[in-house]
Amino acid sequence: MGKIIGIDLGTTNSCVAVLDGDTPRILENAEGERTTASVIAYTDGETLV
Repeated sequence: MGKIIGIDLGTTNSCVAVLDGDTPRILENAEGERTTASVIAYTDGETLV
C-alpha cells in the first residue's frame, strides 16, 4: 500500500503529516517543532526560501 502524506503550506506556518497505520502523525522539523515558519526573503538579488 502507498504512503499517505499531507503537506500544509500556510502563509504563516507550514507542516507535514503522514498516516501511520490508522493514526495521523505530524512530523517534527530539525528543531523538534511540529510547524515551520513560512518565510521568503529577497536580498542582494538572491531569493531565500
